[in-house]
Amino acid sequence: MGYNSKLKDSLLDRLFEAILMLKDTEECYRFFEDICTVAELRALAQRLEVAKMLEADCTYGEIAAATGASTATISRVKRCLNFGADGYRLVLERLASEKEKDL
Repeated sequence: MGYNSKLKDSLLDRLFEAILMLKDTEECYRFFEDICTVAELRALAQRLEVAKMLEADCTYGEIAAATGASTATISRVKRCLNFGADGYRLVLERLASEKEKDL
């Protein structure tokens, strides 16, 4: 079953195709340091960690203390987990699966 994003356009298609071409974390650092500001990149990483902690049933206080995220950011991520496109869940499940393989 395909996903039809409301944001779909040719520029985003090319961006995502470019991201899929990256081979390892070093290449990710190189690409994302060029395409994002430091603040944008840190915000993306923070949101992913917030999602991981929400999925682990951490409290907003625990998440704020561990990540520095505001309650507004935590709420936004929670809303995406509950009503979004399941992108966080997809990535979190794959990360957990990879972590299990490494054990």
